Amino acid sequence: MTGRIDSERAVQPMAVQDIVFIHQNMPGQFRHLAMALAKQKDRFRVFFITCRKGVDMAGIETLRYERPQPKERSSEPFARSFEAAAGFGRAVAGVALDLARKGVRPALVLYHPGWGEGLFLRDIWPGARLLSYAEYYYQPRGGDIGFDPIFPVTPAGLFNSRAMNANLLLAHEQADVLLSPTHWQKSRHPAILRGKTAVIFDGIDTNRAKPDPKAGFKLPDGRVLTRKFEVITYVARNLEPHRGYHVFMQALPKLLAVRPHATVLIVGGSDVSYSPRPRDGHADWRAKFAAEIDLGADGARVHHLGKLPYSDYMALLQISSAHVYLTYPFVLSWSCLEAMAAGCMLVASDTAPVREVIRHEENGLLVPFFDGDQLVAAVCRALDDKALAQRLRKAARETVVARYELQNCVKQQLALVEQLLAPPPPRPAPAPAPVVA
Repeated sequence: MTGRIDSERAVQPMAVQDIVFIHQNMPGQFRHLAMALAKQKDRFRVFFITCRKGVDMAGIETLRYERPQPKERSSEPFARSFEAAAGFGRAVAGVALDLARKGVRPALVLYHPGWGEGLFLRDIWPGARLLSYAEYYYQPRGGDIGFDPIFPVTPAGLFNSRAMNANLLLAHEQADVLLSPTHWQKSRHPAILRGKTAVIFDGIDTNRAKPDPKAGFKLPDGRVLTRKFEVITYVARNLEPHRGYHVFMQALPKLLAVRPHATVLIVGGSDVSYSPRPRDGHADWRAKFAAEIDLGADGARVHHLGKLPYSDYMALLQISSAHVYLTYPFVLSWSCLEAMAAGCMLVASDTAPVREVIRHEENGLLVPFFDGDQLVAAVCRALDDKALAQRLRKAARETVVARYELQNCVKQQLALVEQLLAPPPPRPAPAPAPVVA
């Protein structure tokens, strides 16, 4: 009888657990983890809460909230960032409360707290495990604040950055685990949070981002560039100081003069992701430097391409002779690692987030962020020393494959999820109370 009952219990299916992802720009950093969990339909039911429209993922139920539009700004300037975050938190809370009323009790909730979406989740789902994405935490020293003289530090700026952390701190504090993509980004967080922060990168698909000696990139005028041409590339989501666009543009006249056969390809939008807009009347940073820097006839060899489809972007990296990556001490770009995976010859800024992945003369060349002359010299060295370039290209890809390859990163993320979902170990029975005579 006992054996029959045990057998019946053994074949009972495991209860399906609900998992909720939250990111205003779905899927953000959660794309691959969410997809991997959604494929395990016998174990998980996956939801995604977002305000982004027009994006859906197979096997995932998407729930949308309206992006909050504050009617008026607070009279207290240092409260405005938290006021905006509270609006996002309230909007997400409305969707989460609807889910809770429908009986959804997630075992795990994963969120990016940057916009305020994680503020009230613990109060709605007190029994859930919470994972907060620890991308960046503002500190008065050692990061982007005060790094660049074009943005001088003021008391008001310092006060505002501290106020911007309020939302992050509240969202991180209630989480069971924080997830940071790099060790340097983890190090920016307060000591009280670092103890519960895991470091796992989002992952680079090295089957897509890979060298292709036969690649070709078509210019807007119809010409096709290949590896036979001397091509200098620069990529950023948006062209702004945080990614060194101003440094690159200021060095460009000299670079063009000493490389008369080079073509320069610049990828990036004209919006801003991290830096303030120019304060001198120019609409954006590209317009500012177009007005201030005269490239003369050499300007015909410079192509601003805007934002590209991924396949075109990858072809551009694959034909690159020297790829320039510059960044403040700030969040490390996916594009840096994708360029390495594509076998690019990297010339990069000697800043803390870059040093975590690039070692000078081992898998790339590092130059001081603000030194345009050294940048030009390093690019020339990368173009002229073919043996060095070949060695560094190979090492760059090997670095990404070994440390940041997508499937390995997803495997580590899944292991972290399993740890969070595992039942707590049983508590030992209390020792018997002493007998009092």
